[in-house]
Amino acid sequence: MTGLPLLAAASSGISINGNALSTPVEILISMTLLALLPGALLMVTGFTRILIVLGFVRNALGTPTSPPSQVLVGMSLILTIFVMAPTFKQINTTAIQPYTSHEITLSQAATRGQQPLRTFMFNQTRDSDLAMFVKMANLPRPKTRADIPTYVLVPAFMISELKTAFQIGFLIYLPFLIIDMVVASTLMSMGMMMLPPVLISLPFKIMLFVLVDGWHLVIQSLVQSFHT
Repeated sequence: MTGLPLLAAASSGISINGNALSTPVEILISMTLLALLPGALLMVTGFTRILIVLGFVRNALGTPTSPPSQVLVGMSLILTIFVMAPTFKQINTTAIQPYTSHEITLSQAATRGQQPLRTFMFNQTRDSDLAMFVKMANLPRPKTRADIPTYVLVPAFMISELKTAFQIGFLIYLPFLIIDMVVASTLMSMGMMMLPPVLISLPFKIMLFVLVDGWHLVIQSLVQSFHT
């Protein structure tokens, strides 16, 4: 969010620190921020967790190319918008609408816009991860959440998201791992050691996933994990 004021200043010709920017510099800054901000915004939303979990589902099924990566990324974006909709609505109500109505300044809008995102990240971040980055940043022990700067919150949030995604992925892997072990043991007991177990277990895993309505269960559990 800290790049939004700079982007607006560059695109509208507003001076920074009293020095007017030349047109080529304004264009360069605008293009750079436009390229970096989408990726940065994805890192402060639920996109990372969703994409990793969907990747675990695909690998657990044993179908590395189905669904294709483009489908998983598109599904992750749609689910991210769905999960983040309340946060985005709050940002629009508290920051964007007052700014477009000329009720607040750009800096005030940027400050207000950070608060819903910070609240979302705090709700998904473990205290241990926050404490680790506060310690590495050599900051005094914060008394409230407001005392934790955003540059400390974001990496702590990302680490927590990775841990949560891998925990969910581990639970997804278990039933499919059991199927692989049963099939491998059965083939070995029948003396068919030269037959790859994956050729036999793959249809059973797909059948199990379809019968239990796997995508419904995965998506439902994934979305609900953001509200715990």
